Amino acid sequence: MKLNKSYFALMLLFILSFPVKSYGEILTLSEGLKYLIENNRSMKIAQKEESIYEANTILARAALLPEIDASASFTKQAYQPAAKFGLQTVPLSEKDFLHYSINIQQTLFDFKGNYSKFQASKVILNTKRYDTLRIKNMVSLNFLINYFDLLEADKMVIVAQKEVERLESHLKDARNLFEEGLITKNDLLQAEVKISDAKQRLLSAKNNREIIESRLNTLLARPTTEKIEAVDIEKEPLIIIDHDLEKAWELAKQNRVEIKIIDESLRALDLEKISKQSEYFPKMYLKGGYDYTENSYQVHESNWSLMLGTYINLFSGGATKSELLKIENQKLQMIEQRNKLIDEIKLEVERYYIDIKNALERINVTKDSIQQAEENLRINKVKYEEGIGTATDVIDAVILLTIAETNYYKALYDLRRAQGGFIYSIGENLQEAYN
Repeated sequence: MKLNKSYFALMLLFILSFPVKSYGEILTLSEGLKYLIENNRSMKIAQKEESIYEANTILARAALLPEIDASASFTKQAYQPAAKFGLQTVPLSEKDFLHYSINIQQTLFDFKGNYSKFQASKVILNTKRYDTLRIKNMVSLNFLINYFDLLEADKMVIVAQKEVERLESHLKDARNLFEEGLITKNDLLQAEVKISDAKQRLLSAKNNREIIESRLNTLLARPTTEKIEAVDIEKEPLIIIDHDLEKAWELAKQNRVEIKIIDESLRALDLEKISKQSEYFPKMYLKGGYDYTENSYQVHESNWSLMLGTYINLFSGGATKSELLKIENQKLQMIEQRNKLIDEIKLEVERYYIDIKNALERINVTKDSIQQAEENLRINKVKYEEGIGTATDVIDAVILLTIAETNYYKALYDLRRAQGGFIYSIGENLQEAYN
């Protein structure tokens, strides 16, 4: 029985001695983009701002509807109101009385002042909705770049681990040759120094991955320490443009919401101008009311009234003229901003277009160089083991292979980032493109 207990204790200790690999949450790009739109703080702020602008349209619409006021009061007086007619005193009202009233006023015509203001508020709400789409695509691009940064960081960790393993394999060969007296101590020391250097690079690669992972979690509004296991995309996104920069520019001008925001803002200014110009003209209104006062001394305690009226502001110190001048200057400023924005968008489209072509060319070059570097390492290892090569040749071959792999993965994820940037630059929805 004691033997069995000792046996199980040893087995448990043996099992627990193995390191357990901790896997993070598996996250695909499409899932991440969906989660981002639902939880990102910038998106939530934009949605709340949209709600604020919706409330502004309700406020503007209120000016088109009738105003209804109601009041009730109770009056208590020290003396009963009365008037003298010679020697006789005649009461005019009761000492204490209740009063009720209700009034309705509707603007009949104001030269489209309130209507234009309401329409302007709707257009401004539309610009805010476009702005929400802009923020959605912007945070999606930021997420996409960080997501591919994380995938690249994963590959850099693997490359660094492979470099350590290759150098450890070389160190093992060097020790065997040293024990056989075929190499000097210097070769052994050289291999040990290179392993130490490679392990530092591995540590730096792991730290860099953790930093990128924290950035990604921040975008997703999650704790920065959450672990993520990113999954690479299975196929390239469908890019509409096929090596046609002019077509890309045209699509960008049609789709980019930044341009639509300025166009809608110009519309809003035109409507605000009409609203402001209406202040030069009279406004007509209709007012109806009902009043009731408890007063037995009056012939009619209740009374109805109906009033048709007009009013005009004859002088406002030049405020209306200044506001109109301000609107004109705002329009001119926005037109210049639109032209500037189109130039910047064209430059952005061209930059991502060139980045895609450049990355594709680098991938083609580096893909071949990996195979060549692997063959170079194999040949130098064989030479070294046979005593006709040097340790320096092997170490150089390991470093060359590491550089080739690093260059390939950098080119690959530069391509991924450039593709995402290109889709963004032509105004396409990133969430749909990567779904």
